[in-house]
Amino acid sequence: MKDKVIVITGASQGIGEKLAEVCIARGARVVLAARTADPLSALAARLGDHALAVPTDVSKRDDNERLAARAISAFGRLDTWVANAGRGISRLPSQLTDADVDDMIATNFKSVLYGIQAVLPHFKETKRGHVIAVSSMLGKIPFTPIRSAYSASKAAVNSLMASVRIELRDFPDIHASTVLPGIVATDFGKNALHGGMDSRAAPGAQPVDEVATVIADCIETPRAEVYTRPQMKEFAAKYYSADDVATIEAGLGGPPPSR
Repeated sequence: MKDKVIVITGASQGIGEKLAEVCIARGARVVLAARTADPLSALAARLGDHALAVPTDVSKRDDNERLAARAISAFGRLDTWVANAGRGISRLPSQLTDADVDDMIATNFKSVLYGIQAVLPHFKETKRGHVIAVSSMLGKIPFTPIRSAYSASKAAVNSLMASVRIELRDFPDIHASTVLPGIVATDFGKNALHGGMDSRAAPGAQPVDEVATVIADCIETPRAEVYTRPQMKEFAAKYYSADDVATIEAGLGGPPPSR
């Protein structure tokens, strides 16, 4: 990873912040993107001269294009784009509004699409590069219905990344990876649209440094799909090989109890 130029979106906290720390420790140069300028600048200052903060709203196409251009201008090239920005939601399918769905698609899906479209011309020109989308196990298996629109947006990301890999078949040195975490011990739950429990309080929440290490390892050794815990891959195989997935869904989380 030494001297690689890596863009990380959603870098001001959580997985993105920890990934930036890991990448810097491995000798990379990082371009940090998030909407919140102050925490982003503070992180860049803490990481040193090999970190650049670029306030960005990745749900906007133009912002992604400016981010890619800024990274290339600052460091002369761009090697890896980690589309990590995202947001959850706490609302059952029957309760979803148009605004809820629009928010989930813009924040979780369009942000990935716009990033890919911003960076692929550079990668195709140089015939090398790596796009990583931080998706979710909820995009594979909708464990809980209060995350319905989030799960749907992440399922769209999974499908998009598969399509990108097929598009890039003639570019063997351009990689596209999908990372699939489960519950991670961050502020994700608290920051969900309509609120939610702190993910750090969830039983079995994976430490954020473990997830960041898995993503960093994927940067160094690209793979198409990466589960941050091996048992999640095993569960996905069980789910998709079932004669009737309803038998497995019956044991998954239901709606929150009535108050």
